[in-house]
Amino acid sequence: MKIAIVEDDINMRKSLEIAMSDYKEFEIQTFKNAKDALKGIDDSFNLVITDINMPGMDGIEFVKTLGGKYEVIIMTGNATLQRAIESIHLGVKDFLLKPFDVDTLINAIKREDKIQKVKKAAPQSSSKNSSSGFLGTSKTLESILKIADKAAKTDASILLLGESGVGKEVFASYIHENSLRAKKPFVAINMAAIPDNLIESELFGFEKGAFTDANEAKAGQFELANGGTLFLDEIGEMPYGVQAKILRALQEKEIRRLGSSKGIKIDIRVISATNANLNDKIKNGEFRNDLYFRLNTIPINIAPLRERKDEILQITQRILEQNCIKYGFDLKKFSDESQKQLLEYNWPGNIRELISVVERAVILSEGYEITPQELFLEHRGLTKKRDIAEMEKELIEEVLISAEGNVEKASKTLGMSKASLEKKIKNYEL
Repeated sequence: MKIAIVEDDINMRKSLEIAMSDYKEFEIQTFKNAKDALKGIDDSFNLVITDINMPGMDGIEFVKTLGGKYEVIIMTGNATLQRAIESIHLGVKDFLLKPFDVDTLINAIKREDKIQKVKKAAPQSSSKNSSSGFLGTSKTLESILKIADKAAKTDASILLLGESGVGKEVFASYIHENSLRAKKPFVAINMAAIPDNLIESELFGFEKGAFTDANEAKAGQFELANGGTLFLDEIGEMPYGVQAKILRALQEKEIRRLGSSKGIKIDIRVISATNANLNDKIKNGEFRNDLYFRLNTIPINIAPLRERKDEILQITQRILEQNCIKYGFDLKKFSDESQKQLLEYNWPGNIRELISVVERAVILSEGYEITPQELFLEHRGLTKKRDIAEMEKELIEEVLISAEGNVEKASKTLGMSKASLEKKIKNYEL
């Protein structure tokens, strides 16, 4: 297994090099900062282990730049709960707090090594990813779907709001499938995943010779979605210069390929989504007010998983069954204590995190029954000494500090109403 370790502290870096030299099954290469690592990491690496607080580019930004190409373990000496949540949103599997002994790190690496080997050995399936579709139900979900059902019958633009990992693309697909455009294309594009210099050509297409390497004409996402639904995810990350062109396309119902003087009429329904606070981005001059109102005809707030507790064990069972079939295991089950932990944990990464945790537990568990130790939720903030209320208090306190005491701003960051937050502030005596 080839591993990249990114650590700016020379003493820590050298200590890890020496300690891990005893493990001949691991090939280690260290980097003193994220920028050096980006230059030196190639497809031969299986795992990246990185610090968070580093000069130049920090670990969170580094993981974002990697774009999910590598599995990542985060290590840090002064982590906050908020930073841990950020890393979980990015798909980080393990979060180790310094100081830790080498055995803790080796165990995390071996877990990841086993997961990668099982995944490689599994037969490739052409079916949809297990995260597609609603995997459970709850009263909260049903109330959100009632709004979605009403909105689906119209042609109005819809803005899906909610934390990362709550299933915004699933909702967008559901709305499309229950709309009058259901038989036409559903095209999803993640605005945060496209480099700024390519986003315009990706959205609007280009003609042959429009720029270097444009060897043939290509239709953009707006054209491909014609007659159907275009889902724009992570719109808060959209470059400001592109926003005016998208607004014009929506107003005039016409786009123009790069390198063309001819307009192309389009008939699409736009659903957009974000986990960012667009009002703050508008105030900071990062998002156009007129585009916001164009996209926000019908806003739908999607509740986080911690407010949809009834779905947790339902989703767990579905993902458990799917992964046992996928990896060729006999059907396993979660012990009563494991199920209790699944319900107690706060799920800051929402459904996406739950799916990841269940898949990992299925692969790593040795027996028929999956134990709490095989969930590894302690690394994510669930410990015997700290209950959910204590974790929630810490998170609220951190967000309030970040928001400089602005309760309204903090409530939006936390994804709860101002009244609920004020009540919790009073209960926790913050």
